[in-house]
Amino acid sequence: MRAHVAELIGTFALVFFGCGAIANELGPVPTALSFGLVIATMIYTLGHISGAHLNPAVSIAFAVGRHFPWRRAASYSVMQLLGAGLGALALRLTLGPAASLGVTHPAASVGQAFAWETVMTFVLVLVVTAVATDTRAVGEAAALAIGGVVALDALVGGSISGASMNPARSIGPALIAGDFVDLWVYVAAPVLGAVGAAYAYRWLRKPP
Repeated sequence: MRAHVAELIGTFALVFFGCGAIANELGPVPTALSFGLVIATMIYTLGHISGAHLNPAVSIAFAVGRHFPWRRAASYSVMQLLGAGLGALALRLTLGPAASLGVTHPAASVGQAFAWETVMTFVLVLVVTAVATDTRAVGEAAALAIGGVVALDALVGGSISGASMNPARSIGPALIAGDFVDLWVYVAAPVLGAVGAAYAYRWLRKPP
């Protein structure tokens, strides 16, 4: 139960601070840094309790890679979705109905957004899998590596797809805002990219 509560708290923080940067119109660079920083700090804070997945796509990838039981991946995903919804609700209650909640929409075509979300999530989960499951990686730097790739993805891909890479991060604000346009992109593409990354790193880590 403590691990599941940690996932809820961490995903709440992700949405509150990351989407809060969008709501406060900080601009693309500060927003990207906000997402990267909150991910890094939550990993340092909660990683030893729950692993700090904070993302259903990560939990699914760990289950695909046989680093995590499927049953727990499902229960983690529920808590991540709940945390994201609570984070978006906190923004709504404190900033009012006019504030943006950071709902993700394709800025270009749906196809481009799907492709970018898939690729960015693939890279994110490849990094997560490497630093979190491979003893040859520098584990102490895991939070910096993961926070860094989140910020990088947001800097480069934010103007195209919103750089969600996380079904919970998109579903939570969408539920509170009542805006479900193209939401399927931000569920299907991250899961596809994450599963691809799990299989790719499983092959990469095998000895020759």
